[in-house]
Amino acid sequence: MSDTCKAQNISWNLNRTHVIVQTSAGTEVSRNVREALERSTSPALRLRANEMQTIKCVVVGDGAVGKTCLLISYTTNKFPSEYVPTVFDNYAVTVMIGGEPYTLGLFDTAGQEDYDRLRPLSYPQTDVFLVCFSVVSPSSFENVREKWVPEISHHCPRTPFLLVGTQVDLRDDSNTLEKLAKNKQRALACESGEKLARELKAVKYVECSALTQRGLKNVFDEAILAALEPPDTKPKKRCVLL
Repeated sequence: MSDTCKAQNISWNLNRTHVIVQTSAGTEVSRNVREALERSTSPALRLRANEMQTIKCVVVGDGAVGKTCLLISYTTNKFPSEYVPTVFDNYAVTVMIGGEPYTLGLFDTAGQEDYDRLRPLSYPQTDVFLVCFSVVSPSSFENVREKWVPEISHHCPRTPFLLVGTQVDLRDDSNTLEKLAKNKQRALACESGEKLARELKAVKYVECSALTQRGLKNVFDEAILAALEPPDTKPKKRCVLL
């Protein structure tokens, strides 16, 4: 089993906004991102370390895969009690990276087909995408390939993205597994996500549970690293809608 498939619990504390919470400053992720900045030869990235910058992260994927729960659990440390379909929402998180403040803007989008024409209006100036699917929804997994990556690649061809498997706690839920079995389906393994990420040229595959917060902080840790130090050899550009 690869490192991605193992539970990750990287501890980093932020000053969080969206009229929610404030926590004390941490060091783990700050050190990782600072090292990425130090390795970078890009003057633009080095400039970011000296002024307040915004990292825009947009979350896409099918409806009901847990995108909103992902963001609410991360920003409030609470799991929402009921499902309310999102049209659009955004959250702001102040992240201290190497002692410098960054604003991490988190944009939630609607996965329903009714919003296909409206959703791309949130894409301009995006630094990194989180393309989400539920590990207990094979159809949402297929739509990553059929819909979501083609959509963001069309509008933002040079913006990095992470593939995110959500709801990993349901892999062990007997009711969920029974429903899948009735449809001759099964939960998706971590290796399936990693394989698809390689195929679609995602920065990497990560997975998490918004309910238990297993791997949750790591998702945003990796998103920040991808935005600041994209792996592509070509210079990364923010998304500009044409």
